[in-house]
Amino acid sequence: MGRPPRRLLTADWIADEALKMVDESGDFTMPGIAGRLKVRPSSLYNHVSGRSEIIELLRARMMAQIDVEQVRERAAEWPELVLGIAREYRRSYAQHPRLIPLLTATTVQTEVAFGMYNALADAFTDAGFAPAEVLHAITSVDSYVLGSALDVAAPEEVWATPPEAGEAMRAAVSAAGTMIGRADAAFEFGLQALVRGLVVLAEPVAAPE
Repeated sequence: MGRPPRRLLTADWIADEALKMVDESGDFTMPGIAGRLKVRPSSLYNHVSGRSEIIELLRARMMAQIDVEQVRERAAEWPELVLGIAREYRRSYAQHPRLIPLLTATTVQTEVAFGMYNALADAFTDAGFAPAEVLHAITSVDSYVLGSALDVAAPEEVWATPPEAGEAMRAAVSAAGTMIGRADAAFEFGLQALVRGLVVLAEPVAAPE
């Protein structure tokens, strides 16, 4: 009997192993991927151009899980659209929080990512923000969501209570210790504050009488 057919090497297969390495150790290397796939490192370059392309493949996977059109259909006004996208964005990235530092260190190029960014840009433009402010607003949402996604992977006990902790901080930490879904609750609290702040900034300033 001949040997069983070997699975053909593909870019998706390479990305699969890269993501497993990131989940395990926070990073990946081309030789490491090759070792897991039992191929020579040079074989990988027949399917991907290098590390940057693999990172973009992983970004595309995360972004593809964000159903922007469904969020658009549910949102009556631009703040609801921003809230919906932010929640979907965090849900997707929280599945692989150790991937986030790699993604934030590279330029966004993948087409599917711009589906989400276009929706946010349209929403903030409709709200009346100038182009530079639109970019600031998108960056604010981006930073907040990715930081919150990292918080999902935080230890159950996030803060110790050393002698240096003041009375107010001790009370806050004590409350967190009995809180179910602390990370989710904190995300919603901060998201509401962020979007309400953007709504205020979008309101036209009344001319002095």
